[in-house]
Amino acid sequence: MNNIDMNYIYLAASIMIGLGSIGAAIGIGILGGKFLEGAARQPDSIPVLRSQFFIVMGLVDAIPMITVGLGLYMIFGSS
Repeated sequence: MNNIDMNYIYLAASIMIGLGSIGAAIGIGILGGKFLEGAARQPDSIPVLRSQFFIVMGLVDAIPMITVGLGLYMIFGSS
């Protein structure tokens, strides 16, 4: 591949990683806010809310990990 094609691959990989990270940050922020609202409304249900919070946070956090893996594959797999 020539240098111009590789520049587009680098640009696409960086956009993938950046947008995935921004989306996850927004999602985790909203999730944390809703967790705190639910805990403030019903303090008795904090253990149930906490377990659900960590499960959903793990799922939301998996998206940037997948995009980082795909971005690295695009960068190093297509050279």
